[in-house]
Amino acid sequence: MSDNNYKKLGVAPRFHEILSTGLYTGMIPGAPGTYAAFTGLLLWYVLYIFLPPVWLTIVTAVLIVGVTVLGAWTSTVMERYWGPDPRAVVIDEYVGCWIPLLIAPAGEWTWLTGLLGFALFRIIDITKPLGCRAIEKKFPGGWGVMMDDVLAGTYALIILWIIKLLFFN
Repeated sequence: MSDNNYKKLGVAPRFHEILSTGLYTGMIPGAPGTYAAFTGLLLWYVLYIFLPPVWLTIVTAVLIVGVTVLGAWTSTVMERYWGPDPRAVVIDEYVGCWIPLLIAPAGEWTWLTGLLGFALFRIIDITKPLGCRAIEKKFPGGWGVMMDDVLAGTYALIILWIIKLLFFN
């Protein structure tokens, strides 16, 4: 996240504003990244209720890939108006939260593994260990915005997978 987190945001194209802010969850004061990731968790849980596990995994994977590409595009556009990686651009949080949810379904423990995946992602995304900060700088524009959350989500997936192997099987 850049140092322009609290500057006044300029006027930007409405479509990109809605998309990049995760349907305006990025405009909620306080912790917009956490609100956006939690909204992503809730959207995923609605899918979990209605889809069988195999389809849930497929739809989640398609969402991750599609929203990553869409997020890189819209984040690049928004950087022209709001500066590099502005706090209100939270489309990356949705993707990062969904990555560990690829393996969250665990029968009666799905709600717990979903919350664990969400919490692990947020902790890793906030602390940015093991290259998360470096990857953000390595990729230009919107790809940098998206890739640090993709990496944080991947780390959360690995940790959640280990936890599932140890405690939920």
